[in-house]
Amino acid sequence: MFKMIYNIARTELQMLFYSPVAWLILVVFGVQSGMLFADQLAGLVSAQEMGYDIQGSTISIFANRWGGVFTTMQNYLYFYIPLLTMSLVSKELSSGSIRLLYSSPITNTQIIVGKFFSMMIYGLIMIGILFLITLCSWAIVKDFELSMVLTGLLGLYLLICAYAAIGIFMSSLTSYQIVAAIGTFAVLMVLSMIGGWWQDYDFIRDVTYWLSMPGRSGKFIAGLICSEDVLYFVIVVCLFLALTIIRLNSVRQKIRFVITLGRNIGVIFLACFLGYLSALPQMKLYHDATSTKMNTLTPNSQDIVAKLDGGMTITTYINALDPGASWYAAPYFLKPDMERFEQYLRFKPDMKLKYVYYYDTTANPMLDRRFPNATLREKMVEVCKIYGLDSNKFMAPEEIRKIIDLSGENNTFVRQIVRDNGEKAWLRIYNDMQRFPSEKEISAAFKRMVMDLPKVGFVEGHGERSYSGGKDRDYSAFANDKGFRYALENQGFDVAKVTMDQQVPEDINIIVISDMREWCTPEQEANLQQYIDRGGNLFILGEPKRRDVMNNLFAKFGYEMTTGVLVKRDTNLQADVILSYPTKEADSIAYDFGAMRSRRMVITTPSTAGLEQIADKGYTVTNMFKTDTIGVWNELETTDFIDDTVRLNPAIGEVEKIYNTVVALSRKVGNKEQKIILTGDADCISNGEFGRRVPGVRTANFSLITGSFFWMSDNEVPIDVRRPALPDDKVYVEKTGSKVIKWSFMIILPLLLAGIGIFLWIRRKGR
Repeated sequence: MFKMIYNIARTELQMLFYSPVAWLILVVFGVQSGMLFADQLAGLVSAQEMGYDIQGSTISIFANRWGGVFTTMQNYLYFYIPLLTMSLVSKELSSGSIRLLYSSPITNTQIIVGKFFSMMIYGLIMIGILFLITLCSWAIVKDFELSMVLTGLLGLYLLICAYAAIGIFMSSLTSYQIVAAIGTFAVLMVLSMIGGWWQDYDFIRDVTYWLSMPGRSGKFIAGLICSEDVLYFVIVVCLFLALTIIRLNSVRQKIRFVITLGRNIGVIFLACFLGYLSALPQMKLYHDATSTKMNTLTPNSQDIVAKLDGGMTITTYINALDPGASWYAAPYFLKPDMERFEQYLRFKPDMKLKYVYYYDTTANPMLDRRFPNATLREKMVEVCKIYGLDSNKFMAPEEIRKIIDLSGENNTFVRQIVRDNGEKAWLRIYNDMQRFPSEKEISAAFKRMVMDLPKVGFVEGHGERSYSGGKDRDYSAFANDKGFRYALENQGFDVAKVTMDQQVPEDINIIVISDMREWCTPEQEANLQQYIDRGGNLFILGEPKRRDVMNNLFAKFGYEMTTGVLVKRDTNLQADVILSYPTKEADSIAYDFGAMRSRRMVITTPSTAGLEQIADKGYTVTNMFKTDTIGVWNELETTDFIDDTVRLNPAIGEVEKIYNTVVALSRKVGNKEQKIILTGDADCISNGEFGRRVPGVRTANFSLITGSFFWMSDNEVPIDVRRPALPDDKVYVEKTGSKVIKWSFMIILPLLLAGIGIFLWIRRKGR
C-alpha cells in the first residue's frame, strides 16, 4: 500500500516539475519572500546605524504585522496552491486516464493520498525557500529566535497542506482545470468569511468560528503551538481528503446519491464534532517557543491564577445605549472578545465567560440629540436597527436591576468577576487608545479575590486635594477614575476618605496628604503621629504656596521645602513648569523609574519647590527625581510666569543648582519597613496634569503613581508583568551587506530556480 502511494506521489512530482507552472510559482514565491526579507532587513540596518533600539529583530523580520515575511506570505499562499492543485484530479477526468487507474489494483484512497503527498513534498520545497531566509537571519542576527521562526515555518507548512487538500477535493469535482482553480478560491474565501456567520447562535458560533481559517497560522508565526490549531489543520486535511475519496468512490462504484450524501454529511459532522472538542479549554495543550515566553502569562499572573481555586465566571454587561465600546462584545464580536482571556483560560480552563445584554439610562448626549423624545426602549430599538442586532435579546431596565445594580458603574460596558465562593471584582475598559484591560489590570482584579490588597486613605479636612472631585487640581483620575487605566482602583488598590479627628483605621496601609491649607489641631497631629509611629506608609505632596503649613509635616521626616518656586527659562514651557528627571537611585524603588530612564522619560512638576534635608531622622534617603543640571533656580521675585520674564538674582537668595523634587524615605519599624514619599509639587498627579503634552519630551507622570505605590505596597500591586528583554537587538551586517543579501534572494536564487526548471524542461524535450 505504502509503496503504491509512494509511486503515485513520485509520478505526480515528475509531471509537476516537468511543467513550467511549478517552477514559475517557485520563482515568484522566492522573489516575493526575498523582497519582503530584504525590506525588513534594510529597515533594521538603517535603524541600527541611526542609533535606534532594534530589540526584537526576529519579530521585525518574520512576525511584524506590517510587512513581516511570514505574516505577509501567509496572506498570499492561497494564490499559489490552487494553481498547483487544479489539475491533480481534473486532468485525469478530462483525459480519461482515470479509467486506467480504476482498472488497476489501486484504491481511490491510494490515489488521493499519493497525490496529496506530492503536494506535501512541493510544499516542503516552498518552505525550504523560507528556511534559507531563516538560516541567513540566524547568521546575521544576534541571539536569533530560531525556535520561534521554526514554529512559524511549521504553521505555514500546515496551511499549505490544508490548502492542498481543499484544492484536491475541488479538482475531483470537475474535469475543467480552470473551474477547479476558481472553485478552490471560492472555498478558501468561504473559510475566510465563515467565522463571522451565524454568530447569534451559541453552538453554531463555536463551529463556524472554529472552521474559520484566517489567523490559524498566526499563533504559529508568533511562536505559540496550540493543540487546537494543530488539530484544526489535521482535521481539515482529513476532511477534504475523505470527501474526495467519497466522491471518487461514488463515481467508480456508481453508489446511489443518497448514500454518498449521507457519507459526506457524516464526515462533515464528525469533523465539526472533533473540532468542537479540540476547541474546549480543557482539551488544549500549549507550547510557547519564544525565549521570553511572550505568548504566556508572566509568572506573577500564573501564581495569582493558581490560587483561584473553585469555579469562576466573568460576566460582561453590554448596555445598548452606552456610547463606549459596547459593540466590541456584540454577538458578531463575541469570539474575538473571548480571546482576550485566552491566556488565562490556558491556566484556568474551568473559567466561564458569560454575556448579558440590556438597556438602561447612561450618558449618551449624541443619542439624546438624535432621538430627543424617544423612550429608552425606542432608543434601544433604533440602535439595534443600525447595528443589525436582535432587540429581543436586550433586557429591560427593571429586569437587569433585579439581577445586578450597575448604577455605580454608570451603566457602561463592564465585566464582573464572580467566584463560586461569592467574591467579586470589577473589570472595566479605559479611555485610552488600548481601551481594554491588559494583563496587569486583569491580574490585579483576580488578585483582589485571593488576598487582601493595600487600602489607600486620602486625608481630608485641611483643604487637601479631593480624591473624588473632577476639577483640574483634584485627584479623582489618580485615585478612582473608572476610565483611567492607571487609577489606583484599577490597579488593585482600594481607596477611602480619612480624617485625622480619629486614629487612622488599621486597614489603611497608605495615606495620601496633599497641599494642606491649614495645620492640624493638637489632637489631629497626635493621631497623625500615632500612624507614623506604627510604621504606616505615606505619600506627601507639598505645594510652594502652602510651604508654611506643609513644612510642619515635612519636618517630621527631616525635610523642608525650599523658599520660592523653581523656574527655568525654556522656549517650550512656562518658566515654572519644571521637568523632573528620574535618578539612577530611583531604580531601587521601582522598575517603572528604571524604564523611564531607559526611555528618557520625565514627569512634569508645575509650580514646584525643591526638597532639602535639614535633619537626620533615621530614614534611609533615596532621591528619586531631580531637576535639570543647569538653568534651574528658586525664583523669589516673579509671580506672573505668563507675561513676566524670570531672571536669576543671587543677591536675594536665588540659587541655581540641581534640586530634588521627589524623595523616598524608609526605615524599619518593628517587623515592617515604613515607606514614605515626599514631593515638592501637588499638581504632578492632578487631573489636569495628566493631559499636558510637552513638545519634544516624553512625559510619564502616571509612572510616579504606579512606581511609588508599587514600592509602598511591598511590590504587591500594580502587578509586575515584566518579561525579560528581547535578546535579538543587533544585526551583524551593514548597508553593503544587506544589499548583497537582497540581490541574492531577489535575483540569484530565483534565477537558479528558473535555470533548474529550464534545464529539466529542455532535457525532457530532448527525450
